[in-house]
Amino acid sequence: MEHSDHTKVAILGAGRGGRALVDLLHHIPTIKIVGIADRNPAAPGLERARELGISVTTDVPDLISNHGAGLILDVTGDPKMETYLHGHKPPAADILGGSASHLLWTLIQHESKLEAELLQSEKLAGIGSFAAGIAHDINNPLQLILGLAENLTEERDLTAVHEQAHEIIEAVKRTSAICRDLTRYSRRASPHEDVLVPVNGKLDEALKIARYASSFHDIEMIKQYQPDAAVKGNPDELLHVLVNLITNAVHAMEHSGGTLTIETTVHDGQVDIRISDTGSGIAPDKIPEIFEPFFTTKAPGKGTGLGLYNVKTIVNKMHGTIAVDSRIDQGTTFTLTFPNAEPAGQGSLL
Repeated sequence: MEHSDHTKVAILGAGRGGRALVDLLHHIPTIKIVGIADRNPAAPGLERARELGISVTTDVPDLISNHGAGLILDVTGDPKMETYLHGHKPPAADILGGSASHLLWTLIQHESKLEAELLQSEKLAGIGSFAAGIAHDINNPLQLILGLAENLTEERDLTAVHEQAHEIIEAVKRTSAICRDLTRYSRRASPHEDVLVPVNGKLDEALKIARYASSFHDIEMIKQYQPDAAVKGNPDELLHVLVNLITNAVHAMEHSGGTLTIETTVHDGQVDIRISDTGSGIAPDKIPEIFEPFFTTKAPGKGTGLGLYNVKTIVNKMHGTIAVDSRIDQGTTFTLTFPNAEPAGQGSLL
């Protein structure tokens, strides 16, 4: 169907400039390329036009006179063509040639360069996001190592020293596992096999890490665990989720103290994990944004804005859901819901 508001364009010359014009103009809805002409039937612009279903010809007089062209773009670079067009073009047609067509060709080249630079910047931004996510994942076990190492400088009880040394070893192993997973990713290896994970044990492990990564001063701890809560997934990834949510809850109460409540329930074939604080809360207009990458309510330098984004990604991967309920100056509750996985006869528990 023809549209009266379309600009009909005829292109003369199918070299690099003609091909670039074809690639540029065929994307514009209000422009219709009625044809492209060149004396060389193998010109790249003609080949491209054929791929796009645009009429090609070597007959310039026919193209400019019989196809209703309102704009003739001359990119032949031939002074004789410019003279010919001014003597034979239809009265209603405009001509863009000579220095004007050279300027258009320059603008097209510039646009192509900008597109390439934009693509490169997007790739670099993706690398930056990836690197920030890695740093976020590695930071928690490093904070644990730091806290334990500081305690060891003052510890005199040999049994406690051994226990904390063991915890340092475990934290190093977790950091090493992250690096190992990155190596697998770079080699496009198969993903970590899912196993059954006892939720209550992972919560206690996450609490231990969070205690060293954050101050629990003036924070009351309430645990309400239902037995046999188990989910299927990557135990290290679930640990990352729980540490992140617990750490966020503690940070929300760092100035005024409060109560941290952690609950697990099993019902109707699913496991619910609730992590609640009585901290500052999240503004209602910010809640839809908290799972977006790089969004953070923390002060500059205090967070990457990738924590909850990574949390939601992992929860989705485990076929779960995450919900948030928050009230300003009353607190926040994050609820994770996963399909329940029965431990008996299902494989190993980690």
